[in-house]
Amino acid sequence: MLQTILAQAQSAAPQQVPGGGIGSFFVPLIFIFIIMYFVMIRPQKKRQQQQQQLIASLKTGDRVVTNGGIHGLISNVKENTVLVKVADNVKIEMDKSAITNVLKES
Repeated sequence: MLQTILAQAQSAAPQQVPGGGIGSFFVPLIFIFIIMYFVMIRPQKKRQQQQQQLIASLKTGDRVVTNGGIHGLISNVKENTVLVKVADNVKIEMDKSAITNVLKES
């Protein structure tokens, strides 16, 4: 019985598929990475640049919305933080990165 199994294993030599070179494996993989770049990586970098520009342009008197949903008015801008006035005599000091949106004055 062992001899028949060995005989079958030796006779079943791997067959080469025509046109199945190394390029046929890497070409679809390269296309997948290109698609991932344009669908995921590039838009994320664009949003990150817009957020950095928003943070750099913060100034006293801007109406802002934080990532926690707090609406307020910037009363002081420091190097890494901002002081946001949310009500009369209520001010919150928070990190600049917590600001997600600057509201337009109407």
